[in-house]
Amino acid sequence: MNPHPLPHVAVPARRLVLIIGPIASGKSTLANTVADKLRSSGEAVAVVGLDTVAEMALPTLANWSWAHEVHGQLVGAWLEKPIPTVIAEGPATPEEIEQIMRHVGSDVSVRKVLITATYETALARVIQDPTRGLSKDPEFLRRMYRRFEQTRPDIAHDVQFDTEELSSYDIAERVIDGLPKLR
Repeated sequence: MNPHPLPHVAVPARRLVLIIGPIASGKSTLANTVADKLRSSGEAVAVVGLDTVAEMALPTLANWSWAHEVHGQLVGAWLEKPIPTVIAEGPATPEEIEQIMRHVGSDVSVRKVLITATYETALARVIQDPTRGLSKDPEFLRRMYRRFEQTRPDIAHDVQFDTEELSSYDIAERVIDGLPKLR
């Protein structure tokens, strides 16, 4: 018997908002907007961004699949804490989504949000963003958009939004409205 038991912490119902889309479609912006809106109502939220995870190993990251795997592990770790909502953003293919989902328990409510933008809009966005690296290369970005369009029919999602048609604020409101209520 442990003479110093850990205090019992009630874990609230948990939900994962998984934001999926191609490079520069607005995943980070949407994740932060959803988080800000939930936090303003007093809810604890963790945001786990793929780029933030990858930055931990850049510029020496040898394989992006490693970043995807660590991203999934980190999402899973946050889901084990008594934080009601975790927002994960970054995946763009079914395989990348699976790298997250294998760390998500069956007791977690998952809302998969697919967002899109055209290649031309994405290129304009990355050119304006001083923090972007390789994604500023038009040919790289075009290859990533082709890959996304090829796998897009296989991406299971609950809702889909075009970030050229709606603002991140409007999309965030719709995402939050669709979330299950917490216990």
